Amino acid sequence: ELMLSNDVKCVVTEISDTDFTIDANPPLAGASYSANVTLISVEEGPKQLLYGEDGNEDMKQTRFDVATFALGCFWGGELEFMRVPGVVGTKVGYTQGDKDEPTYKEVCSGTTGHTEAIQIVYDPEIVSYDKLVHVAMDRLDDNKYLLNQVGNDRGTQYRHGIYYHSKEQREAAQKILDTFGEHCKTELEPARTFYSAEDYHQQYLLKGGQSAKKGDDTLIRCYG
Repeated sequence: ELMLSNDVKCVVTEISDTDFTIDANPPLAGASYSANVTLISVEEGPKQLLYGEDGNEDMKQTRFDVATFALGCFWGGELEFMRVPGVVGTKVGYTQGDKDEPTYKEVCSGTTGHTEAIQIVYDPEIVSYDKLVHVAMDRLDDNKYLLNQVGNDRGTQYRHGIYYHSKEQREAAQKILDTFGEHCKTELEPARTFYSAEDYHQQYLLKGGQSAKKGDDTLIRCYG
């Protein structure tokens, strides 16, 4: 077993006189499971929500709230939020742009105005909006001071932002952003239409074998 420079563990699978082969896939990569489940109940969740200064009636009709963040490539950010207790649903997609129903290819071109984003449904009785904002900012780390860039991903489609759905969310997010000083580049804007990304992007890293267990702190590898 080896440890790579990015703290990822890997296993040596083959050795020759001149080189060796490693397997750096997560342990559950390629695994499949079957289970018998019984549906006990169904609860209404928040509908597709845009920002409303005076609140939104859809939000008041359910005990769940919705939050939207952009943290660069959406694969790793989604898995980060999936691990947070109180988050009951996630999806990745595109928001804050001008074109209806954009595709991944179009968004990656940087011409639609969208950014890759994660939309979260959460139970505010278990996890607060403030906590979710802190999770987002902790994941960004020093990237919060970069404009239109997270890690090696550059362009407006990778800009980071917090997109609030209510006045209360805006005020909470602004208070936290203020603690990072005037050089913080994380944008704070009202949530606009969120378009779901293609199916293969949804829960991408979970499908690749990485853990989404609540409270898991295993290093998230964004390549799968």
